[in-house]
Amino acid sequence: MAGTAREKQRKDEWLRLLRSGDHQAFAEFIDKYKETVFLCCRRLRLRDDEAEDVASETFLAAYNAIRQYSGRAELSTWLWSIAYRQGINYLRKNRGRWQLEAEPDEWIADSKEQGPAAVVQSRETEKIVWEAVERLPRLWAMAVILHYREEKSIADVARIMQIKENTVKTYLFRGRDKLKEMLAAAFREDIDGYG
Repeated sequence: MAGTAREKQRKDEWLRLLRSGDHQAFAEFIDKYKETVFLCCRRLRLRDDEAEDVASETFLAAYNAIRQYSGRAELSTWLWSIAYRQGINYLRKNRGRWQLEAEPDEWIADSKEQGPAAVVQSRETEKIVWEAVERLPRLWAMAVILHYREEKSIADVARIMQIKENTVKTYLFRGRDKLKEMLAAAFREDIDGYG
């Protein structure tokens, strides 16, 4: 318990420094969360140069808004929501349409029990699934990725996307339903191809 109390005290002190505008604390904040922001940018399929612009805008917005951070959501969730909004705004201004990027290799667990053929099949299956997710309507796809890939709670997804929790549940339900339909068709084609 004493370790947890000390950890909370350090976290509170760091947050106090962030809110006071301490440049060293903010540099630590950027270093700690830059991968989170770039992950969001990759999910929005931003090119590297675009991701850098969005990341800069995200951290600038976070710096300006940190005093209003209430602490109800995790700091990473709060920052993801800023990055998501910055990315969406960038895409609206600079592109006509956008897609979400998924990285299927991240889901494949290394297992000594799997042989090479099983690993290849697993990778192919993951690729098919995430390609199908990319074809979902963008809001459904983002909800699916945040909830299933990023393991965000429904409440966190709602905060990030600035929608109601019931809307997130609807997007997830519809997304899963559509994915079942799309994947059934994709796997049926594969099976028919062997016949």
